[in-house]
Amino acid sequence: MVDIESRTVLVTGASTGLGLACAEHLVERGYRVFGTSRSAPESPIDSGTGSLEMIRMDVDQDESVQWAVDYVMSKTGRIDVVVNNAGFGISGAVEDTPIETAKAQFETNFFGVLRVCHAVLPAMRERGSGYIVNVTSLGGVIGVPFQGLYCATKFAVEGMSEALSMEVRPFGIHVVLVEPGDTRTQFTFKRVKVDASPAYEDRAEQVISIVERDEQGGSKPEGVARVIARIIETPSPRVRYRVGSPLEKAAAVLKGILPGRVFEWLIMNNYDLV
Repeated sequence: MVDIESRTVLVTGASTGLGLACAEHLVERGYRVFGTSRSAPESPIDSGTGSLEMIRMDVDQDESVQWAVDYVMSKTGRIDVVVNNAGFGISGAVEDTPIETAKAQFETNFFGVLRVCHAVLPAMRERGSGYIVNVTSLGGVIGVPFQGLYCATKFAVEGMSEALSMEVRPFGIHVVLVEPGDTRTQFTFKRVKVDASPAYEDRAEQVISIVERDEQGGSKPEGVARVIARIIETPSPRVRYRVGSPLEKAAAVLKGILPGRVFEWLIMNNYDLV
C-alpha cells in the first residue's frame, strides 16, 4: 500500500457537511485532498500539501467533471481514492413529483457518480490500484415514504456499485458503499420539497418533520469520515459499510428477514402512518 503522504484523494461535494468532514479528516491524517464544489473558485489556488484544496466541479456536467479530474492529475499524477459524496435530497409523494424534478435528482445523485467513475477509472486501471467510495444512505436499502425519488437514486447507486465492484476488482480497484443513517448536517435544510397535493399534504408534512427531527438528532458527520478513512486504509475492504445507530443498522438487516408487509408496517409505524 502506498504511504498516506503519497496518496491523493478526490472528495466530491466537499463544501459542507459530510463531504467537508471527510476531506478535513483525511487532510489531518496526511493525505493530499482535493475537494469539489459547484461554488468553488473557477481558478483554483494551489495550496500544496497539508491542506484542503477546493476546485470547481459540477457533477451534472461531463466537461466539468473531466476538467476537475484532469486538474488533479496534472498536479499529482494520480488519484488514489475517490469519495463520491455530491448529492441533494428531494421530498414529496412520488405521485406529486414532477418528472423534471425526478430527472434532476437522478442527474446529480446517480449520473454524477457515474460521470466521476468514468473519469477516474482509466488511470486507476492503468496503475492497477484505487478506491472508489460511493456514499449512499440507509435510504438506499430501505424505501422511506415521501422520499421515494431520493431513495430511488440511492438504490440505483447501490446496484451500479455492486456490479462495478465485480467488474474492476481484477484491476486492483476497490468499490465500496458507505450507507450513513441519520446524520446532522445542512443536508436537512437544503432538501427540495415538492409541492404537495391535498391527497398527500398532511402525511407528507408529518413524515418529513419526523425525518428532519431524526436527522438533526443524528450522528455527527465526523463518524462517517472516520469510517471512510478506515476503508481506504484497509487492503481488502468489504463492499458495504453501514454507519448509524444500532436501531438503524438493525432495520436494514430486518428488511431481509421479516415478511414484506410486517417490515412495511414497522416503517409506517415509525413515521406515525398507522
